Amino acid sequence: MKNRMMDISVKAAAADAAAFKADLLAIGVFEDGCCCAATAAVNKKMGDPLGRLKRLGDFEGKPQTTALVYSDGKLAAARVLFVGLGEKAKCDAQALRKAAAAAASQATAMKAKTVGLLLCGGDAAAAGQALAEGACFGAYRYDEYIAGADKKRSAALTAVILAADEKELAAVKKGAAVGVITGAAQNAARTLANRPANVITPATLAAEAKKVAAKTRGLRCTVLDEKQLAAKKMGGILAVGQGSQNPPRLMLLHYKPAKTTAKTPKIALVGKAITFDSGGISIKPGEGMQDMKFDKSGGIAVLYAMRAIAQLKPNAEVIGLIPSAENLPGGKSYRPGDIITTFSGTTVEIQNTDAEGRMILCDAIAYAKTLGCKTIVDVATLTGACVVAIGTQRAGLMSNDEGLIAQLKAASTATGERVWHLPCDDEYVEAMKSKVADLKNTGGKWAGACTAAGFLSQFAEGAKWAHLDIAGVGVWGAGEKDAPGSIGFGVRLLTAFVCGGK
Repeated sequence: MKNRMMDISVKAAAADAAAFKADLLAIGVFEDGCCCAATAAVNKKMGDPLGRLKRLGDFEGKPQTTALVYSDGKLAAARVLFVGLGEKAKCDAQALRKAAAAAASQATAMKAKTVGLLLCGGDAAAAGQALAEGACFGAYRYDEYIAGADKKRSAALTAVILAADEKELAAVKKGAAVGVITGAAQNAARTLANRPANVITPATLAAEAKKVAAKTRGLRCTVLDEKQLAAKKMGGILAVGQGSQNPPRLMLLHYKPAKTTAKTPKIALVGKAITFDSGGISIKPGEGMQDMKFDKSGGIAVLYAMRAIAQLKPNAEVIGLIPSAENLPGGKSYRPGDIITTFSGTTVEIQNTDAEGRMILCDAIAYAKTLGCKTIVDVATLTGACVVAIGTQRAGLMSNDEGLIAQLKAASTATGERVWHLPCDDEYVEAMKSKVADLKNTGGKWAGACTAAGFLSQFAEGAKWAHLDIAGVGVWGAGEKDAPGSIGFGVRLLTAFVCGGK
């Protein structure tokens, strides 16, 4: 039996922090002292515990460090958590987001039901959004299938962002309202990505997409099953999915603003959703294969970005395309050496069945063009080569348009979901040319992230296109102490890209 996931809510209030009643009060501290007059007042009322901690060398205010003290009745809150913000000059929205996450995580660990956030800094609206997103992120635990886990934490946590006065409160509330939408979407993506392949198949993922659309005003969902995919000659998606008893799907989510003109942008977000990737006939090593349930992370990022976009109502028409398949070996599996005719009519020689993500993405990207999308961004856990190239702190960004690169970088800066620009020029496309078909699905030993992007670029010709390879950033390792599994990377980035950094 599954546990119910914890309910996380975020509010804002203008309140005297010393008189604010909560299980935990989190206050921000820079390396050179309290972050605002209110935090200094709280510390003074308690008899300067911060000073004692610093003199002992137990807490210096460095980023993402904390120190817990008890108020002993001197405050309305039972406990106070000093949260390091680092250097004042470097304290940005991402620093506040991480500080709120640390506080919410501590609150969850101690079974708190309420946490006050006195973490000041910068523009009040931007701070409100960052703190709301951070609180949602830090409080999250994936414990659906752990017996009794719901008894080891509160059923719900309420985080309250404390503002100095009514003027500041209005701006904080405005930002927090956006942060609640994006933070909740990110957590929903984490839960769906964390669910195993015996629970999430292409069909059940499509059912979830329909549920999301049904509950979200302004969002429509259409699902193409294997027969409809065959009728449209979606050869790439069908080839990858043909080895599994769980047939493939293509989900289409559509948001359209109330008023559109000829100048209204029409954007496609395309996400890879391989519900389990064994590698197919080119089977992967057994070690670590359990994590291949996360190969659906790109598609899930698109699903919940579309939910957030519909709730935020930007002036852009957006279509989310989520091609989904299960890549398994079997009597009907596609094979190395097969030549597949994709939706665009381009033929592809299969050299490795484990290079399957690009085979489903190429059909969806080409289809997005037929739907009139002039800008296309795809997101996928595509290549281990990207992880080798830039590690686990950034997603690879490849594109055919400098303006689009700049837009995605700006969204990355706003959300803290970092990207790094990599090339996908003609020499990488050349590596994907086949001697027996138009293209092949692997490009040799070197620059695998770039050759994969070069392959995809051929299906985006005529549109502004960008590719986000999130293979290294979508998941925390099993050693992560708080919430191992998906971090929902891309939900906030894609939302900020479409909504202009809201």
